[in-house]
Amino acid sequence: MANSGGAVERPGAAPSRAGGGWGGEWRQGAGGCRRGVMVMDRYPPIADHGLVGDLQTAAMVSAQGVVDWFAAPRFDSPSVFAALLDHDRGGYFLLAPEDRGATCRQLYYPDTAVLVTRFMSPDGVGEIFDFMPPDRTGTPTDRHVLVRGVRAVRGTVRFVLECRPRFDYGRAGHELELRDGAAVFRAPGVTAYLRSTFPLRAEATGTGGDGLRDVRSEFVLNAGEVAAAVFTVCGPDGEPPEPPTPDGVVEMLWRTVEFWQRWVHGSRYRGRWPGIVNRSAITLKLLTYAPTGAPVAAATMGLPEQIGGERNWDYRYTWVRDGSLSVRALLDLGFTEEAAQFTRWLGERLGDRLRGREEIPGEPLQIMYRVDGDPELTEEVLPHLEGYRGSYPVRAGNAAADQLQLDIYGEALYALAEGREIGMRAGYHGWKNLARTLDWLADSWDRPDEGVWETRGGRDDFTFSRVMCWTAFDRGLRLAADFSRPADTARWTAARDTILEQVMERAWNAGERALAQSYGSDVLDASLLLIPRLGFLAPRTESWLSTLDAIDCTLVSDSLVYRYDPVASPDGLRGSEGTFSLCTFLYVDALARAGRLRPARYAFEKMQTYANHVGLFAEEIGPSGEQLGNFPQAFTHLSLIMAATTLDRALDEAGAWYQDD
Repeated sequence: MANSGGAVERPGAAPSRAGGGWGGEWRQGAGGCRRGVMVMDRYPPIADHGLVGDLQTAAMVSAQGVVDWFAAPRFDSPSVFAALLDHDRGGYFLLAPEDRGATCRQLYYPDTAVLVTRFMSPDGVGEIFDFMPPDRTGTPTDRHVLVRGVRAVRGTVRFVLECRPRFDYGRAGHELELRDGAAVFRAPGVTAYLRSTFPLRAEATGTGGDGLRDVRSEFVLNAGEVAAAVFTVCGPDGEPPEPPTPDGVVEMLWRTVEFWQRWVHGSRYRGRWPGIVNRSAITLKLLTYAPTGAPVAAATMGLPEQIGGERNWDYRYTWVRDGSLSVRALLDLGFTEEAAQFTRWLGERLGDRLRGREEIPGEPLQIMYRVDGDPELTEEVLPHLEGYRGSYPVRAGNAAADQLQLDIYGEALYALAEGREIGMRAGYHGWKNLARTLDWLADSWDRPDEGVWETRGGRDDFTFSRVMCWTAFDRGLRLAADFSRPADTARWTAARDTILEQVMERAWNAGERALAQSYGSDVLDASLLLIPRLGFLAPRTESWLSTLDAIDCTLVSDSLVYRYDPVASPDGLRGSEGTFSLCTFLYVDALARAGRLRPARYAFEKMQTYANHVGLFAEEIGPSGEQLGNFPQAFTHLSLIMAATTLDRALDEAGAWYQDD
C-alpha cells in the first residue's frame, strides 16, 4: 500500500537495551506464551495481538496481556503506549499472572470486540478481559476508557500490574500523583487516570532514573473473584473517573458485548465462511472513526514490511482508495448506514477544494486525509524510537499525501455509484462538485503519476491509474443518466473510450500476453486483478484470462500473491517485502469471476490459515508465514469480505461444491 517516504539513514544503531520490568524477560512464539522460556525477546510477533477500540481510537493487546500500542484521543493522535516501536521508551500497560510459567491463550468473545486472554498454570487459571466501551454518540471526545477486567477461574492466581505511559510518542515527560486510590499521570495537554479495585504503588522505572512516574501492583484472586483496572485518557482538565467496582465493570462488559453482537447480527451474510467474514466486519467497524465514518488503513504506525528495513509507514489515516472500496464490502453485508456515512464524508472532500470556485486549484482530491478530513499529514521521523525489532526509521505522518495518484478518482466514483442501491444521491451542489471533478480529470488523466503503490521510483504511465480513470468516467456517466443530472457527457464519453483504446494498445505486452504494470513495461502488477470487478474487461474474455494466467505464473506463490516485483520495477526503496494479503483476496475474486472455482476456493481457504489466532490480518505475509506491516489492516479485511461474497455467489450459481476449470 503506502511507500510513503524516501530512504532514511539512521544516525546510529540503537544499543541493545534490556529494559526493566516483567515485559523485558519473555519470548513469545507465534501461538502466544511459551512456558518457562527466559530468553530476552522484547518484541512479540506482530500477529500475537488482538485489537480493542471504542470507534474513535484503538489499543493493541499482546497475547501476554500487554497493551503495547494505544493512541488517544484519536487513531491518528500521538501515542500513550508504544512499546511495539520501542520497548524502553514507548511505554506499556501490563496485566498478567505473576507465574511466568503460565500458558496463555487469547480469543474474542464471540461476535464482539471484547478480547479475552486466558492464563493457565498448575496453581490456577486466570483471565483478562480487555475492552473499550463503544462510542454511541458519534461526537468527538478527548475522553477514552480502556477497561482491563481480571478474574480467577480456578485455583489461586497472583497477578501483577505495571502501567508505564509515555506520552507524545515517548517525547513528553509526565508527573505522577497517587490520590484517593487513583494514579494520575499529567503530561502537557493530557491527563490519564488509572483506577483499580486493588492498591497501587508508585515506582521509578524510567531509564534515566528520573523519579516516581510509573505504577505497579501485585494482588491475589481466588476462584470466582473479579478485579479491574480502568485507564482513562482525557484532556488536561478532564473530570476524574469514579472508582470502579467489580459489579460495575461486569455490567459495562455486558453492555459492550450486547452492542457488538447486536451490530454484527445485523449482517445479511449467510455464506460459507461466517466466522472470518464477521470478524472482518467487526475489524472494519473498529477501524472506523464514528464521528465522520472515515476508516483508517490500520490501527498502528511504523510496523515494518521487512524486519529491520525502512518500509515503515504511518497508516492511521483515511485513504480515499481504501475507504471507497469498503463501501462495496459494507453493502454486501447489509451495513448501509456505514456505507452511506463514508460516501457523505467523501462528498465533503470533493467539495473542499471546489466549493464556490470557478477554477480548480490543483487536484480536486488528496489521496488521504486525517479522520476528520484535515489534509495536513506532515511526515516526521521520530529519531528517539528504535523501531520494531530495530526497524528504523519510525515515521509519524505520511508524506504520500502529496503524491499524484490518479486512480483515486475511479475509486471515489465507484463508491458513489455503488451507493445508488441504497438511495444515496447527491444534491445539486454535490453533483456540481462531482461534475467539475470529472471535467478536471478529462484534462488531466493522460499523464504519469506515482501509482496505486505510492512508489518512490518516479512517475510513470501506470496501467491501473488509467483503468481507474476509465472507471471514473464510466460511473460518472451512469450517475448522470440515472439521476438526470447536467453533465458534459460527450466529453466524458470521449475520455472513457480513449482510455480503453489507449490501455489495450499501449499496456498490452505481447510477449507476456498480458496487461503490464505500465506502458511499454513487461512487469506485471496484481492491482490489475480488480479489472473484472470494475467491468473494464469481461472476466472470461481471452485478453483478461491470459493476463490472469500471467499473474498466476509470475506473482503467485502457493496461492499467496505479490503486488509486483520490486527488482524488476524499482520503487526507490531498499529491501524486499512479503506477499500482499489484499492482492491474494483480489486474486480469489478474479478467479471466481473467471469461473475457476476450484483454485479460487483453495486460495481463499488456504489464506484463512494465515490469519492470526483471533482472525486478524496485517498487510503482508512474510517468507516464513509471519505477518508483516501495520496491523490489523482494513484493506485486507475489506478485500476478504469482497472475495467471500463473490466466491459464495459463484459457487451458488455453479450449483456444485467445487467446479473444475
